[in-house]
Amino acid sequence: MPPPRTRGTALRQRLADLRGPDVPAKALDARALAALAANPGCSRRALLDGAGVNKAALADALGSPSAFGQSQFALTRGNAFEAKVKADGGADLLRLVHEKLDPRAQPPTGASVPDLSAIGPEGRTARTALALREAGQAPGTWTLLDHPMLALDVADSPAFLEPDAVVVHPDGSWSVVEIKSFPLLDGSADPAKVGAAARQAAVYVLALEAVAARLDPAPRVRHRVLLVCPKDFSNLPAASAVDIRKQRAVTHRQLARLTRIEEIADALPDGTCFSPALPPEQLTAAVEAVPAAYAPECLAACELAFHCRGRSRAAGTVTALGRTVRAELGGLTTVGDVLAAARGEAGDPDDPAVAALRRAARLREEALGAMCR
Repeated sequence: MPPPRTRGTALRQRLADLRGPDVPAKALDARALAALAANPGCSRRALLDGAGVNKAALADALGSPSAFGQSQFALTRGNAFEAKVKADGGADLLRLVHEKLDPRAQPPTGASVPDLSAIGPEGRTARTALALREAGQAPGTWTLLDHPMLALDVADSPAFLEPDAVVVHPDGSWSVVEIKSFPLLDGSADPAKVGAAARQAAVYVLALEAVAARLDPAPRVRHRVLLVCPKDFSNLPAASAVDIRKQRAVTHRQLARLTRIEEIADALPDGTCFSPALPPEQLTAAVEAVPAAYAPECLAACELAFHCRGRSRAAGTVTALGRTVRAELGGLTTVGDVLAAARGEAGDPDDPAVAALRRAARLREEALGAMCR
């Protein structure tokens, strides 16, 4: 008699059915988790990411190809820069960590770089945890973990994450290192790109804290991470310490609030599947069965953004205008409702949003009248 299936096994099978037969799962990474945490109200993204659906292939099958992602040239340039930074046992990288994060510690000489190779993500995660524990048993030394593997539980589903590097300081504390190919010009970088890197690093910090919590005593995970970028327009590494306490708190709160993937999946009609091989009509119906929370910011973070934007515009929802506009409009959820309220055809006059719209409409009419005179 076969053993009864556990709840976790049943959920994994359910998610595999959503992907489609013989469709491999696309692993969650820190970029996806950072974007997911930034839009926790989107059940569509939560389910598709949790099920390992390839959203880029899904967007192509829906007829709304994604422009999201890095170019091959940018990836090649980034890999070359990372290799340069980590050359000679990570000497330059450890020098920057010492200079920017821990100048009072002894200079890094002869740092340990453990081998983290293992079979599968679970094996690499266990090997990373072992290396971190062993590094803590050798106080007074520097240890560099090159591309460690960490695991973070997201809505009852494990996400395996691979930071560029983790450094164990001589005092036993841990730091995350993010290596990016965008430049530091005169000591500063594009704020939007730095913000995205900080949110990504916050995910790694949360995963490291989960590892530290299983050790006794628990090592300190530093909330200042090292961002390493090319200096000006050269290929020389420069670095900046980035405080990610705010991003860590927001990401932790948002991931904790995510609707359970199991509950979203159970609300779907039987037979729902997101395989790109399905006919477009059937695939569109499956995607539309999961509520989305589109905002213009999705264009920079989600492969399905063009599809969701088209649907949002077709429905006339105010979310297509941005979260700030949506918040200001209160109970007015469609562009039609907004225009009707502004013209005095609908809406409660005592509603502050309705009153503001009608005042704006009057001011517009007065301005246009003055221009015509």
